[in-house]
Amino acid sequence: MLLNLWGGPATPNCLIDSFLEVVSERPDAVAVVDGETELTYARLRDWAGTVAALLTASGIGPHDRVAVTGPRSAAVVAAFLGTVAIGATYVPLDPEYPVKRLAHMLNDSEAKVLLYTGDEPGFETSAALLRIPEPESVAVDTRWQPVACHPDLPVYVIYTSGTTGWPKGVSIPHSCLDGMAAWQTSHSVRRDLRTGQFAPLNFDVCFQEVLGTLCGGGTLVIVPEKLRRDAFSLLDWLGENRIERLFLPYLALNMLAVAASAEDSLDHMALQEINTAGEQFVCTGPIREFFERLPACRLNNHYGQSESAMVTAHTLTGPASTWPALPPIGIPLPGCELLIDPVDPAEPEVGELLVAGLPVSLGYLNQEQLNAERFVTVDPSPQGHTRVFRTGDLVRLDDGVVQFLSRRDHDVKIRGFRVNLLEVDVWLLEQSGVVEAACVAVEAAQGSRTLRAVITVEEDAAPTDTDELLRRLAEVLPAPAVPVSITVVEALPRTASGKIDRQRIGRELLASAP
Repeated sequence: MLLNLWGGPATPNCLIDSFLEVVSERPDAVAVVDGETELTYARLRDWAGTVAALLTASGIGPHDRVAVTGPRSAAVVAAFLGTVAIGATYVPLDPEYPVKRLAHMLNDSEAKVLLYTGDEPGFETSAALLRIPEPESVAVDTRWQPVACHPDLPVYVIYTSGTTGWPKGVSIPHSCLDGMAAWQTSHSVRRDLRTGQFAPLNFDVCFQEVLGTLCGGGTLVIVPEKLRRDAFSLLDWLGENRIERLFLPYLALNMLAVAASAEDSLDHMALQEINTAGEQFVCTGPIREFFERLPACRLNNHYGQSESAMVTAHTLTGPASTWPALPPIGIPLPGCELLIDPVDPAEPEVGELLVAGLPVSLGYLNQEQLNAERFVTVDPSPQGHTRVFRTGDLVRLDDGVVQFLSRRDHDVKIRGFRVNLLEVDVWLLEQSGVVEAACVAVEAAQGSRTLRAVITVEEDAAPTDTDELLRRLAEVLPAPAVPVSITVVEALPRTASGKIDRQRIGRELLASAP
């Protein structure tokens, strides 16, 4: 019997029903702030109803897929709620992604409609192209009722890195999202926190920000795009907008903490809770100092995958100066069961983490073989689960708390985004003259991880223009997946078994760095 950890029973409410309950209780409370625009819960409900009416009139119904693109905004939030309200499946397309990648995601998802805000999408599609309507632009019955949701009804399809050179879509059902939304509203220091919406469209934490806020009666404040990469300006904005809760990748949190260290006082900050997720969290000196200066602010370390969304959480306690450098990922959420598949039977507490229960997704779109490899059937667990997701993560179970150790495959996290190193290899090998390629993650300093690639080229070939190779990669890969450098070598080092020795490549690149 595999070691297991159970988060306890859960019977979460449908996320749309939870949102509508808040509307009924607090219709005049501010739901979303987007620049100068403020929307009450009643107006957001009506806007979502307008989107739902438009989609219904366009022939969209339950299980149909609706792609949505445009800047992070109140319009995108309304489009998400309106899509889910009619039982359709939301497919986010981040406009910051390369056009070719977006076109692949749209075609692979077989979305029937592409809703957009801002500029008209610049790629061809067979989907019906519809601009997201303005609030209350269509007469809507404010008593509209959503389609009855059930646990297996897909809420969204999100695309994550794949080994074929193209991303793969993951279908997330209500059982997963309803449970996450219910947990987040109850786990936070307060249900109605004023939350900064920071995550991009294609990062699944975006749904945690939106649902964790709107299902609890809080206010979602859209972070201006230009501030997402300017920690000093972001710090000022957080204070000016009285933001109480943030969801940040580790790197963004560390940058914010460094910016805060230059401030004489943080008394202007209203922060009560910060949640970090997306990659291995490292508790640096600046982060400890930041929370020492904000004693009323709580730090939570969250863990999950695109294939299972939120799985575990750990709240750091005690003085920040005593926090461990690598905090655990914690304990499972209600409705989630974790199993440890040991690497060595002599150490049953160390092994690959398997996820069962509410967080497990429906699987990958159009990927039968991969589904068979990652979503597997096991003997009934102590909680009676037989379908589990193999995370590929090695963990250790210590006194009922899970500690992340490493990845078993070639997935890494760069600035909170999961990148499959093999996907980068594939695109490098597609380039003329490239014979071998290997992308590695190099960590020059604690928490400072970058991608670098090495290649071999055909003999007697003309000198390789690595800048041109990087430009081509940027046309098909999201920015975090594009290496910061490509080095041409005579041969790639290999292990005794003949495999490319990525660890040695990483060491050599690190040693040769200026």
